[in-house]
Amino acid sequence: MTRIFDELLKQRGLNESFLRPKYEELFDPFLMQGVSVAVDRIEKARNDGEKILIYGDYDADGVTASTVLKSGLAHFGCRDVKVMLPNRFTDGYGMNMPAIAGMEEYGADLVVTVDCGSGSGAVIEEMLRRGIECIVTDHHEITEMPEAALAVINPKRADEKYGLRMAGVGVAFTLARALNMRMNGGACDGQEKWLLDLVTIGTICDSMVLRDENRIMSYFGMRNVLPKTRRAGLKELAKQASVDLSRIDTQAIGFQIGPRINAAGRLKSADLALDLLNTESRAEAFSLAQELNGLNNERRKRQDEAIKEVADSINEADRVIVACGDWHEGIVGIIAGRLVEIYKRPAFALARLEDGRLKGSGRSFGEFSLAEALQNCPDGLLLTGGGHAGACGVSILAENLEEFREQMNGYYDSLGLKNQERFLREKSDVLLADFAEMTEELYDEIALLEPFGEGNEEPIFEIVADFVDKKVLKEKHLSIVLRDGNGREMKMMWFFAPKEWLSAERGGKLRAQFSLMHNEWRGNVKIEGRIISLERCD
Repeated sequence: MTRIFDELLKQRGLNESFLRPKYEELFDPFLMQGVSVAVDRIEKARNDGEKILIYGDYDADGVTASTVLKSGLAHFGCRDVKVMLPNRFTDGYGMNMPAIAGMEEYGADLVVTVDCGSGSGAVIEEMLRRGIECIVTDHHEITEMPEAALAVINPKRADEKYGLRMAGVGVAFTLARALNMRMNGGACDGQEKWLLDLVTIGTICDSMVLRDENRIMSYFGMRNVLPKTRRAGLKELAKQASVDLSRIDTQAIGFQIGPRINAAGRLKSADLALDLLNTESRAEAFSLAQELNGLNNERRKRQDEAIKEVADSINEADRVIVACGDWHEGIVGIIAGRLVEIYKRPAFALARLEDGRLKGSGRSFGEFSLAEALQNCPDGLLLTGGGHAGACGVSILAENLEEFREQMNGYYDSLGLKNQERFLREKSDVLLADFAEMTEELYDEIALLEPFGEGNEEPIFEIVADFVDKKVLKEKHLSIVLRDGNGREMKMMWFFAPKEWLSAERGGKLRAQFSLMHNEWRGNVKIEGRIISLERCD
């Protein structure tokens, strides 16, 4: 074991059981509140030949969760199962009254939600009045328990002892495991492990804490199942994204696979992604993967155009950016997030709608809470608005744009906040004197910590070194060479680098924060850096 890796393990309090977890240590799914009732009801539906409808969500977590539960029900012997996903633009998030008509048209006897339903008490009551029973599986906050539901399986239940914080797909997998156990006399038959490819994608894309059960599920999903996935759609999507499934890592899942799945719901319909994950036809998989890749390219293009548009109009005096444009409403959250990254300020991105409204998303950090900022707005300013400290949704009349901008900045100023940028700075794990220990052996050891995410962040290194060379790639990526005091050089990449660094002059000393990445070309392996931040030290 290298010295640096040993240091990292001690810093994080990690041991062998974390590095090599055991699948058998997953908790008993029947210990979760609501699971036994749900399994009993689903067993009755199977035996009586009832129609089951899965109601999901339009993001990567919701689409993977819907597919996991559908597969779990099929393995359990349920023959008449359909998935219904809401449309981001006409339905919004979660269950809604109009969706009941679709449930009735299908003839659903039982609805099982995934990744939603905890706040849909009124809808579930109406479903029950119309003879449709409901089981909720979800992981969002429960503001008021949906009492009309037969069972509510949610780690955030007040009476849930285990305090697990899973993604919606993790909760769906828990129910699928319980069904598998019921049909096999109390022990899973092992077939449920094939669902871990999707559990891993949904868990990582929904930014779950990667410890405990999440660690176990995503560890085996990434290492054992994704490289051998049976899903024709995932194989084709990986090809479109230039991802090698045999060496897949967190970066590939979070920045290549996930965005392409999400692109369907952002720009068109999440049903495209659902069909991709469920198809057994290679031809259909190829066609759908191409379409999702095209949608993702379109999303990226529209996002970049919006960022450039904002750059030309931004008011440097504003502490909160309120940007507006003729943008697709499915990408406003991404635009707001990128504005925060670039300008280090809370940001709103609002899309102009044809009916005279502005609809968008906000993103924040540090001590500026978006939820509190919206609550502070005068009556009548917001048409809709809600969320939490770091993210929110909002809609206003176009004529109230300037008032909204003044309100957000005025509230920010009233808080007297100082040095908020400190909340955006990544903390370095290891301070380096030179590059001597940046080796392939260390890279391989760090890979044992995969997958990375909240609670198990990718290790960050920091060094002060000479800036000796640079190249700009595709007008947006930066390749640099740093040299340490002993003459060792290391190449580093900064993907989507800030504009000022693309035009930066080489020379002088830089303080660099970076993670390690693997670059293989024609059989030659090189360990390089993936830049997180740069600053001049002159």
